[in-house]
Amino acid sequence: MNKQAVSLVLASGGARGIAHIGVIEELERQNFEIKSISGTSMGAIVGGIYAAGHLQEYKKWLLKLDKLDVFRLMDFTISSHGFIKGMRIFEEIEPFLGDLLIEDLPIPFSAVAVDLLKQEEVIFQSGKLKDALRASVSIPNVLEPYKLDGKILVDGGILNPIPLNRVKRSKNDLLIAVDLNELDNTQAHLKRKQKIHKKKKKEIYALLKRIEFKEQWERLFPKEEQKEQKIGYFDIMDSSFDIMQNQISKFSIEKYPPDILVSISKTVCGTFDFHLANELIEFGKEKFNQALIQYDKKVISQYKNKV
Repeated sequence: MNKQAVSLVLASGGARGIAHIGVIEELERQNFEIKSISGTSMGAIVGGIYAAGHLQEYKKWLLKLDKLDVFRLMDFTISSHGFIKGMRIFEEIEPFLGDLLIEDLPIPFSAVAVDLLKQEEVIFQSGKLKDALRASVSIPNVLEPYKLDGKILVDGGILNPIPLNRVKRSKNDLLIAVDLNELDNTQAHLKRKQKIHKKKKKEIYALLKRIEFKEQWERLFPKEEQKEQKIGYFDIMDSSFDIMQNQISKFSIEKYPPDILVSISKTVCGTFDFHLANELIEFGKEKFNQALIQYDKKVISQYKNKV
């Protein structure tokens, strides 16, 4: 059978972007062929690693993470540019990227970042893949900006959270987009089914006895009751960023309507809930299949109307 060509667009959205892996796995399982990819922030990470041919290794690494592992990956800094350096995270995913050049990838790929000095979008379609991904994922005031070739680069989600206009199209392809910025409170917050090992629980409790670590831990993994009781600086910034991305995403989807839109709400998990990898991957598969059913119904309805 000939495979249906797909041009795939992967949105920004922190840990929710792990759901992109589930969508990609379902596309492959159901005989679709991904011919090109564009992505912003976490969408760029997943899309770039997939284009490089290392998605399964990356998935295996993610599935091993629990809350303590995620916390250890955060190299906190007192810099006014962001509270996480990002070096430790990228050292971990370096094996999946190496020194690969975007123009040498077997699948056409583009990543979106923003140049703060020129206040404009930067589209990476060539150059080192790791540079493109590090720039695209630099959430303002969270991850330190990435300096490259005289530019100060931050998260592409500021201007283009779902880069539908940056993916390379091919003849008779399907344009499929995964939106992670829908403000839909009906999608319940995912919770991890696995239990944390007793030894790691003791380490967490020991960390939380130290005030500086307790504050950082609660910033990354706020409890629901904490969210309701007080809204801190990071909460205000995070919510504002989500609202902005949601509005920009809506305009982008209206202007460049995809054939299939997979919508995942910001409520399914927190920005740093990477320990929910298994649940997020399965959720991505579920949401893709729901979107595919709606697409099939639409195609059948259009066919009947023509007949």
